[in-house]
Amino acid sequence: MYYYIKNTLEKAKKLDLKGKNGKFVAVLTSLEWLENRDKFDMGIEMDIDLSIVHSTKAEVNYDSLTGTFSIPDRKNISAPNINFAFALDEKGIVFIDDSGFVNDTINNIISTKRWAVPSLERFIFDFLEQIVSRDQLFLERVDKELDTIESNILDGEINDPSQLVSRIRSDLRDLRVHYEQLLDLSQELEENENNFFNKENTRYFRLFSQRVSRLHDLTTSLREFSIQIRDLYQSQLDIKQNRIMAMLTVITTIFMPLTLIAGWYGMNFKYMPELEYKAAYPIVIAVSIVIVIVSLIFFKKKKWL
Repeated sequence: MYYYIKNTLEKAKKLDLKGKNGKFVAVLTSLEWLENRDKFDMGIEMDIDLSIVHSTKAEVNYDSLTGTFSIPDRKNISAPNINFAFALDEKGIVFIDDSGFVNDTINNIISTKRWAVPSLERFIFDFLEQIVSRDQLFLERVDKELDTIESNILDGEINDPSQLVSRIRSDLRDLRVHYEQLLDLSQELEENENNFFNKENTRYFRLFSQRVSRLHDLTTSLREFSIQIRDLYQSQLDIKQNRIMAMLTVITTIFMPLTLIAGWYGMNFKYMPELEYKAAYPIVIAVSIVIVIVSLIFFKKKKWL
């Protein structure tokens, strides 16, 4: 697919690669790029293997700027990333993509954007914005989910949330790395080492860096929150265990003198006077009851019960 950057992206059957018709955007598959890369005259021999792309980055060449994107699927962060590559110079930008992601993103730009002052920089800015456009809502949902888990832990209404919290923390870690890579990419574009961009328009990349930086900070904060929730659950477990141990200690303490009495009078020595005393049995029962009552009152005053 070929486009020219006008007030919006206009489809073209073929490109004038000399730049007479304005800046262009091209979307090619890996095979199409291998067949047509010489036509773009970007001075690079970039053999694309999208299966080994694992990061978002940009590299400055003598007369072009190339790079790759590795984008987490926001519907399932743990799923394989969406990978594609790009190459650009002062005439336009070429995307090499086998996933269809770039075409979908460009269609969204066509349906939602109209530019008063069209430029390659503005298109790249809007393309990058599309990548993170729904991330604020996604992170807000994660925040609410973590709040719900925390409330349920405090109310004692949740089973072990460790697996769920671990998954959320892992997703946030992957997003944080993704934002760090986007920051590096936007800063490389803003650097404009090859002077492909209008200096005034590099402000677009600075704006994008600021937005991604805020998303990065929010992601870091949520990840720390998830760690706190894990610690909170562990502390709640410790409190429950301490209560159980306190109860067992109280029960043991109450029954210790009763056990002593039972053991003492279970020895059956021949000359134990209490064995033949008629009131011995009820007296032992009464003493045992008194011991239990006194113990319960004592523990109650000490707030151990």
